Amino acid sequence: MDAPERIVEDLLRELAPQVLGVLARRFGDFATAEDAVQEALLAAATQWPVDGLPDNPRGWLVQVGYRRMIELVRAEAARRDREDRAARRAGDDRRTAPAADEPLTADRDDTLVLLFLCCHPTLSTASAIALTLRAVGGLSTAEIARAFLVPEATMAQRISRAKQRIRASGLPFRMPDEQERQDRLAAVLHVLYLIFTEGHTASLGADLRRVDLSEEAIRLTRATHALLPDDSEVGGLLALMLLTDARAAARTGPSGELISLADQDRGRWDAEAIAEGTTLVTRAMARGPVGPYQLQAAIAALHDEAPTAAATDWPQILALYQVLERLSGNPVVSLNRAVATAMVHGPAAGLGALAALDADPRLAGHHRLDAARAHLYEMAGDRERAVAHYRAAAGGTTSLPEQRYLTMRAARLATPDAPF
Repeated sequence: MDAPERIVEDLLRELAPQVLGVLARRFGDFATAEDAVQEALLAAATQWPVDGLPDNPRGWLVQVGYRRMIELVRAEAARRDREDRAARRAGDDRRTAPAADEPLTADRDDTLVLLFLCCHPTLSTASAIALTLRAVGGLSTAEIARAFLVPEATMAQRISRAKQRIRASGLPFRMPDEQERQDRLAAVLHVLYLIFTEGHTASLGADLRRVDLSEEAIRLTRATHALLPDDSEVGGLLALMLLTDARAAARTGPSGELISLADQDRGRWDAEAIAEGTTLVTRAMARGPVGPYQLQAAIAALHDEAPTAAATDWPQILALYQVLERLSGNPVVSLNRAVATAMVHGPAAGLGALAALDADPRLAGHHRLDAARAHLYEMAGDRERAVAHYRAAAGGTTSLPEQRYLTMRAARLATPDAPF
């Protein structure tokens, strides 16, 4: 992909949820609005690399999507008339094309409204998260399927059904009231967390990070925190993102190669983001109740505050992972707890903790289990097993930077005279 195409792709990913918000607010029909936006994005992806960017890219997309939306709405109205179902829609002007002289307001960012709409109460949490990752986060169906560890076809069906449920609900496109916000908040926070996670370590491709996604997740979480400043888990999630993203500049070398946390130049970490994140998590945990995002943020803060890798407070990190494991039941948390166990009690104890995860189907074949086991075998001085698991982990990841890092670790250990 050449530079103009990459610029266009990045811009379209940023603008897509904003344009979708404009059309969904204007017409009150999320599913049809997304169809119109997808056609506008396709037109832009075809024309902009050739003709150059328009003076107002967002306005261009809104106008093209708006025209297509009117076509789709009128076609749907005609179909309903032919099938003699117009009476059931009487009085519902949400599906009617607006007057030609009615102004189209495109200067408002409805992304947060869109975020809460995607976390609709009629949807399962998994469907709400998947839909929001598609509509707000801009992830492809394949990327979302990988995040959920399900086949792409299954995820495509899930997203399609979610859109149809929102269409059938008839709810207006507006920010929900206070009670509705609380009902949807857990799904909203999970969505934001997954968007950030995909941005922090991309599941596919040549780049370790997708900065557009991580920055958008932080922006949306800041907006949610401004809306709900007293919610401790919202504050905890924002803290977690800031404390994690603070290390981003040191995670890659000059050639884009991955650098492990222990080997990073901590002088390149963002001290301002660390200070903000630490303040946020301290306030959130004092306010309570304590939840998973606050605990993860507290763990990130302990890593960020250590002047060197050797000075990391692993006993405290292990204690926090133990609490987090009881709260979440997440196998990835259990995997991280096993690594922390090795750092406190030695690699044999960590390997024993990992063995308990082999029977968990959610981790079956996941490259992170092999990567953790390789690291612990390396700590234990077992080169042969470490090499085998590093190679297995490299074969299981679709992230090229991770793949190169794991392959290089295996190659270094496989060299007989390499320093251990």
